[in-house]
Amino acid sequence: VALKRMLNFNVPPVKNSTGEPVWKVLIYDRFGQDIISPLLSVKELRDMGITLHLLLHSDRDAIPDVPAVYFVMPTEENIDRMCQDLRNQLYESYYLNFISAISRSKLEDIANAAIGANAVTQVAKVFDQYLNFITLEDDMFVLCNQNKELVSYRAINRPDITDTEMETIMDTIVDSLFCFFVTLGAIPIIRCSRGTAAEMVAVKLDKKLRENLRDARNSLFTGDTLGAGQFSFQRPLLVLVDRNIDLATPLHHTWTYQALVHDVLDFHLNRVNLEESTGMESTPAGARPKKKNKKSYDLTASDKFWQKHKGSPFPEVAESVQEELESYRAQEDEVKRLKSIMGIEGEDEGAISMLSDNTAKLTSAVSSLPELLEKKRLIDLHTNVATAVLEHIKSRKLDVYFEYEEKIMSKSTLDKSLLDMISDPDAGTPEDKMRLFLIYYISSAQAPSEIDLEQYKKALMDAGCNLAPLSYIKQWKAFTKMASAPTSYGNTTPKPLGLFSRVMNTGSQFVMEGVKNLVLKQQNLPVTRILDNLMEMKSNPETDDYRYFDPKMLRGSDSSVPRNKNPFQEAIVFVVGGGNYIEYQNLIDYIKSKQGKHVLYGCSELFNATQFMKQV
Repeated sequence: VALKRMLNFNVPPVKNSTGEPVWKVLIYDRFGQDIISPLLSVKELRDMGITLHLLLHSDRDAIPDVPAVYFVMPTEENIDRMCQDLRNQLYESYYLNFISAISRSKLEDIANAAIGANAVTQVAKVFDQYLNFITLEDDMFVLCNQNKELVSYRAINRPDITDTEMETIMDTIVDSLFCFFVTLGAIPIIRCSRGTAAEMVAVKLDKKLRENLRDARNSLFTGDTLGAGQFSFQRPLLVLVDRNIDLATPLHHTWTYQALVHDVLDFHLNRVNLEESTGMESTPAGARPKKKNKKSYDLTASDKFWQKHKGSPFPEVAESVQEELESYRAQEDEVKRLKSIMGIEGEDEGAISMLSDNTAKLTSAVSSLPELLEKKRLIDLHTNVATAVLEHIKSRKLDVYFEYEEKIMSKSTLDKSLLDMISDPDAGTPEDKMRLFLIYYISSAQAPSEIDLEQYKKALMDAGCNLAPLSYIKQWKAFTKMASAPTSYGNTTPKPLGLFSRVMNTGSQFVMEGVKNLVLKQQNLPVTRILDNLMEMKSNPETDDYRYFDPKMLRGSDSSVPRNKNPFQEAIVFVVGGGNYIEYQNLIDYIKSKQGKHVLYGCSELFNATQFMKQV
């Protein structure tokens, strides 16, 4: 909503206006591009009158009779470039929108340039948009994508970090969270764990919200802000969690569609990049091997299949793709059949009566063609994506890993020793083995004895694993043992439903032989459990000493005693140090069972296990 308003020159778009939109150019930087691309497609931009969208730092030609909407971060180099545009008189008028608030001095730089270029009248509007976060789903957001190493897990948890560096990181995170709440138009009640980076974020965010509310003339939360109507009268709860409370989940192998795509494929800002394997035709000797085609697909909110199945276990997804394909083929055959009937000539009575009856049918069939084609596009897309995922599952035995890790995390009996799993040359990549071992190490109540550890280490080395993450996890475990007892993961294990062969008929494109048909039981991960305690006001040793901030209270009181005793209807969970789709999905599944409640999940960055292990 906020973006559409900005592209409409900061006036809310009118629903019933007829006629053409005002044609305009959109100029953004990389940050702006990342914010817009998951939300608006090129077609939607065009519908809003955007004919060209260009990067600020590219070579742009002058288009003197067109207004330009800028959407950029207020950085030195961006501002220099905007001043240069003014001097070169590139556009008819300039609407300058800053992703995050611009400082007074930089604003003066632009003003001076405008005076110098005689372009003061052409700068139509200057706005702070407070949109410095990336929305990936209706209920999920992430802070930034450019320079995300600045706020990464590693950056926050480096042992040699200086206080000033830590301040900078915290300010970056708080700036984005502040933008998020301005856009929501709500002031949260903040809860956070003590002695963690999450606490530092809470203190700073509380201060920033408080200062903004004090300044009544310029407060961003009064009057009819954008989000005034989005929330009920009750204020949302913001739970700030530190990644360190649960390091097992980011390493966990997963079984739901979206999380699997993120884990094994190149999935980034809602776009998945696939390398298409070019069949098995043998290339003649000496010929150059065929180049693999790179294809990218957008998995968005408008993709109904994705919305319905992104949280489903993989076997269900494969089955649904197959069903969709069959229903599509049936519709296609119907159109073909009608066509052949329409080709009937001759005076045959029967054919004539059939004709009038079929004209109506054909009309409806033709009108449903665009819909059919869209359906076909989605089926092809998900066939390709699911096939790529399936190849990984089969070649790396991910179903076995998932089941085994679930057993470890729920402390049930293991049917095969961990050492065997690590030494099995057919099961998984070295990285899969390392992930499995780290989960075992994190989840075990007593750390394995030195003798056992050496034995595991040797097996891992033989399997070609990089042991670097282990030393970090070892330190982390020793440290958290002092801080708190390990989090438990609930005792449930997935139930195998027998192998797939009977579910999949022979006509299916997915050859699922030997892949386990695992069904998930809902169990709450640590992050979800913490949210449940705080949202429902349950007393629990895990969360009882969480700090409580209410930016609306006149005097900030440092207490862990909540003023508000009623359960919350809306909550935002934000993980400082990075999040993943497994946790997101777990929260969504949890909230489905609660009538009328909503949860949003946010994190400072989104990583899969591979990216996380590189940081550890």
